Amino acid sequence: MINWKVILGIARKHLLSKFKSTLTATLGVTFGITAYITLVSFMTGLNGMLDDLILNQTPHIHIYNEIRPSENQPVTLSKALEPGEHIVRHIKPRSEERNIYNGMPLLKYLKTQPEVLGATPRLSTQIFYLSGSIELGGTLTGVDILEEVRLSSINDYIIEGRPRDLKNTENGILLGAGLAKKMSLRPGDRLQISTVKGEIYPLKVVGFYQSGIADIDNIQSYVNLKTAQRILGENSGYITDINVKLQNLEKAPVIASDIERQFRVEARDIQEANAQFETGSNIRNLITYAVSVTLLIVAGFGIYNILNMLIYEKMNDIAILKAIGFTGKDVQSIFMSQALIIGFIGGASGLFFGYILSLIIDRVPFNTEALPTISTYPINFNPWYYVVGIVFALVSTFFAGYLPSRKARTIDAVKIIRGN
Repeated sequence: MINWKVILGIARKHLLSKFKSTLTATLGVTFGITAYITLVSFMTGLNGMLDDLILNQTPHIHIYNEIRPSENQPVTLSKALEPGEHIVRHIKPRSEERNIYNGMPLLKYLKTQPEVLGATPRLSTQIFYLSGSIELGGTLTGVDILEEVRLSSINDYIIEGRPRDLKNTENGILLGAGLAKKMSLRPGDRLQISTVKGEIYPLKVVGFYQSGIADIDNIQSYVNLKTAQRILGENSGYITDINVKLQNLEKAPVIASDIERQFRVEARDIQEANAQFETGSNIRNLITYAVSVTLLIVAGFGIYNILNMLIYEKMNDIAILKAIGFTGKDVQSIFMSQALIIGFIGGASGLFFGYILSLIIDRVPFNTEALPTISTYPINFNPWYYVVGIVFALVSTFFAGYLPSRKARTIDAVKIIRGN
């Protein structure tokens, strides 16, 4: 039976007698774990920020009425021209409204479903913003702003004004920051817009919206849903889009398919809408983890080399230990203990310094107009990364010490003593 008190005492003595080599091996593990924690925390934090930038502005399910050509043309429906092959060129879209048929009843139905956290109506239309003699094209979206705030992160992107200001101002408009900058507008200023039919409406600027995506901020604006309906001369049931937020995001594709089948509308789920973005995000995460693991493996090789040299330097000690009754298993346990001690101390130090470095980065100012919700560099303090770090430190040092310790176990003490 192994006497661990004696084994650990000898291991400690060996480590302290070669303090420089021990310190070098420990610092190798410390550096590897520190770099791993800092890199994975920063990169996953950055990826999370980019994901939120896109996904926070994408509903779980977007319901709308797609304008498309008729599948069946008159020539294909005529029995007099059968049989035969019909070729029809330059097919025009069907003449139909952009609004969702029975949109409000559909909205009420969605709100009663247990899988649905909430649903908000929208009315989007193309307009012109009038600035002196200049006309800027853009998109006007009518929304229930308080419901949008409850179900999305739109409030985080309102850089001036409040959502309630828009709700309480019948002719209010929330402008994209890029658009407001082009037209030199401030909250409280008056603005005129023109519909595609040429009708002009005066509106009051109540705030600015900045999504962080310049192409959106240069054209997008929001008004109350009733205001948008009045501008277009439509009734209170006229809506062009419904944004749905679910209790469980993973069910979005199935629920979207059910909505399309039941109500004959287009329903695009968030996974379909952001398929390319998710692919890029997965690749970035894969690169992050690959680089992190490489750092830990390099630290493990450093420990292997140092323990291997330590065994050659301790040949006489190993021979004496075996001569006084220590078995090969005891000798192997001594060197395995040294490896694990180095791994634990180096790993714990790496976690500490990685956390401190992450805290420092998390407090470094990072201000950009493109990302109004970000004030410092993003860091992800996920406890799981620290668990992985210490486990990997112990596992890598275990395997780094295993081969050298096996060599120490098989050393012939008689040959060494006779040689001396």
